[in-house]
Amino acid sequence: MLSSFFSLLILSIFGQINLMDPATPIQEEMMLFHDHALVLLIGIFMFVVILGMNLVLNKLSSRTMLEAQQLETIWTIIPALLLIWLALPSLRLLYLLDEQPSDGLVLKSTAHQWYWSYELPLFNNSFDSYMVPLSDLTDGMYRLLEVDNRVTIPFEVNTNIITTSADVLHAFAIPSMGLKMDAVPGRLNSMNMFINLPGVYYGQCSEICGANHSFMPIVIEAIN
Repeated sequence: MLSSFFSLLILSIFGQINLMDPATPIQEEMMLFHDHALVLLIGIFMFVVILGMNLVLNKLSSRTMLEAQQLETIWTIIPALLLIWLALPSLRLLYLLDEQPSDGLVLKSTAHQWYWSYELPLFNNSFDSYMVPLSDLTDGMYRLLEVDNRVTIPFEVNTNIITTSADVLHAFAIPSMGLKMDAVPGRLNSMNMFINLPGVYYGQCSEICGANHSFMPIVIEAIN
C-alpha cells in the first residue's frame, strides 16, 4: 500500500508530476532515468534521516574513537557503487541521444528573431512559421503556442532535425519529444526524432534571444 502511494505521488510514469506524456522513445527513456535517479535520491534521503535521528536520540558517546578504518572503507565503497548505478543508465541515454539513423526524413529548422523557418528537402517544401496573434485566436487554440504554419510529418518515421540560426542564439525545444538543441549562427546541430503517436506537439525557443523570445513557438503535427 505504501509503495503504491509513493509510486502515484512521486514517480513520473504514474504521477506525471511536471513531466509531459512521452511522444518519442527518447523521452520515454528520459522519464525512466528520472524515476531511476529519484529512487536513488529518496533512498539516500531516508537513510540520512534515519541515521540522523539515531545520532540525535541515542545516549552513547564515541569520544574515545580515534579511527575506524573498516567503517571508512564501507562509507567510501557504497557511495561509489551508488554513483556507478546512476552513471551507467545515464551514459546509455547519452549514446541513444547521439544516434543518427541513415534512413528517414530530414527537417531543417532555422531560427530568426522571432520566428522559425523550415525546410523539408524530400518534399521540396520550405516555409516560415509565425506565432498566431492573440487577436486571431479561436476557441481551442493555445495562447502563445499556436502558429500559422505547422510542420507536418508522418509518425513512426525517423526524422533527422537539423537546426541553426540566422542571427543570434536560439534553442529548438519540444519537451514531449525529449528534444532540445541550441540553434547557433554558422553551425548545424542535429538530433533524431521518432514520433510514436499521431498528434500535435508544442515547443518553444528555450534560449533568451531578445525582446520577443517568448513569441516564437514550435508546432509539429504528426500524421499517418
